Amino acid sequence: MQVTVVNKQIQATAADAIIVNLFEGVTTPGGATGAVDTALGSSDGVPGSGAISRLIQLGDFTGKLNEVAVIYTHGLIPAPRVIVTGLGKREDFTPDRARQASGSAVRKARDLGCKRVATIVHGSGIGGLQPREAAQAAVEGALMGAYQFREHKSKNDNKAIEELIVVEYDAAKLAEIEAGAHAGQIIAEAVNAARTLINRAPNVLHPETFAQAAQEMAARVGLKCTVLTEAGIAEARMGGVLAVAQGSAHPPRFVVLEHEAPGEEGSRESEAGLPTPDSRPFIFIGKGVTFDTGGISIKPSENMQSMKADMSGAAAVFGAMQAIAGLNLPRRVIGLIPLVENMPSDRAYRPGDVITMMSGLTVEIISTDAEGRMILADALHYAKRFNPRGVVDLATLTGACVVALGEGVAAGLFSNDDAWANAVLRAAEEQGEKLWRLPLYPEYGDKIKSDYADIKNSGGRVGGVGTSAYFLYRFVEGKDEYPWAHIDMAGMMFSNENRGYLVKGAIGYGVRTLVRLAQAAF
Repeated sequence: MQVTVVNKQIQATAADAIIVNLFEGVTTPGGATGAVDTALGSSDGVPGSGAISRLIQLGDFTGKLNEVAVIYTHGLIPAPRVIVTGLGKREDFTPDRARQASGSAVRKARDLGCKRVATIVHGSGIGGLQPREAAQAAVEGALMGAYQFREHKSKNDNKAIEELIVVEYDAAKLAEIEAGAHAGQIIAEAVNAARTLINRAPNVLHPETFAQAAQEMAARVGLKCTVLTEAGIAEARMGGVLAVAQGSAHPPRFVVLEHEAPGEEGSRESEAGLPTPDSRPFIFIGKGVTFDTGGISIKPSENMQSMKADMSGAAAVFGAMQAIAGLNLPRRVIGLIPLVENMPSDRAYRPGDVITMMSGLTVEIISTDAEGRMILADALHYAKRFNPRGVVDLATLTGACVVALGEGVAAGLFSNDDAWANAVLRAAEEQGEKLWRLPLYPEYGDKIKSDYADIKNSGGRVGGVGTSAYFLYRFVEGKDEYPWAHIDMAGMMFSNENRGYLVKGAIGYGVRTLVRLAQAAF
């Protein structure tokens, strides 16, 4: 979708549809919405006498969040349709609500067959948002709300918006709005790229093809990309990655994506040869199980098709790195993506096996369905070589987290560092991606003690979300321990409805939180 910003009145803009908004409880439209209402009213131009006002008076439109109404203009203005989107209550308004309202309106325009759509910037007037922030939210919502995954369809319905026109009448705001729209497009396209990876069928997306997609993306946006093949993974002694992958015909991959802060290439060390604080990278790690049968500890067949999304953490890191490069953020950021397929076979790892991890710790396998923590553990140890400033791993790790926090509601956060945890929580809150901190109690570590190895990979169903997090912490702790946060996003893979900027299918959760974290000070 092409995005352009124009200095114009929305009611004078030629498009297949124009989009305006209304807060809940407003009886007389004002601002750009009022101007459109007046243009659709009586010939005397009396405010409050137009088609939008009539909708309000009849009770057909209340302004509730994500409510959408369509008005046909009968030639009174250049656009044949006006779409009015609800912003909800003014006192509850946030950038995420602007994002949601934009997504609902643009998806409606797409479903009507519109190709060229113009929109005002939601919330930059009485909504109280800064023009840049509002424009970014509007564009993000529009592009995410209009997203469709049609790669596996034999026929295309051709319903796709080709151009989004962001309209602003105040010329003094244009520069900020252009900057916000540009950032919004980069971030939304990255979210949609993550969604596409998650939505792909597992016979199309496996470790080799995911790694290939990462290489192609990196070449396009200017990231450095290194892919370790099975031989390289074995040379690095990543026992967890190798164990999980050994039952599959598709060999593992380990992807390293690197973004250098502008002007920092070759200048990361101080005169003493030690990294300066600002040069230490943020590291994002994503669980990349491209399909998870559970291995020999096989899952029930019901809904197993959704396990193609067990690489949603990896997709989030992929999307975040794409956006970070596109925005050219002034911070060194590294993405680590271990990729495996977990299959049962005569070569598969077994309950009772003891695996030596990259760190040297030995792990007794209790469940081969506790595979995500095995590959993340090697990645967490691999991250130590970069002396990171902070690390976040994202994983669809446990059903226990879904039970605790709900499906499609929130992800869980564990951390060894309060300041780092708070930075991650702030980033998630600012992006409307719900995240709740859970405790990393030492007692969880007691439950994964093993009689046959250093630790075991499962502490049982009770407290499973905590024991899985503590398992990962065992590969972070020590003399070279770094600030770490673990996000269990098991309930945040798919949306079952079209709502706001969410569409049926993959959510792309985590991309925007990681990008915001990379932008923020820590």
